[in-house]
Amino acid sequence: MKCHRLNELIALLQPAWQKEPDLNLLQFLQKLADESGFSGPIEQLTDDILIYHLKMRDAEKSALIPGLKKDYEEDFKTALLRARGVIKD
Repeated sequence: MKCHRLNELIALLQPAWQKEPDLNLLQFLQKLADESGFSGPIEQLTDDILIYHLKMRDAEKSALIPGLKKDYEEDFKTALLRARGVIKD
């Protein structure tokens, strides 16, 4: 794991974990895994799953995923024309 990813994960994890101080770290990670729909063993839980789940945890169900938000186009026709290079940014 790269240092910036570790810092991002810690920054997201700290306030969320403080809301549930009765859980130890492993219990809290298991809770996050369950909430995110991860069903594998806890040692296979990736930092990506934790980061995206923590970012989206309190967001509305219809909110865009942060990594995809920058490429989002409201109109399909505009998106297609931009992808083909007809519309320049």
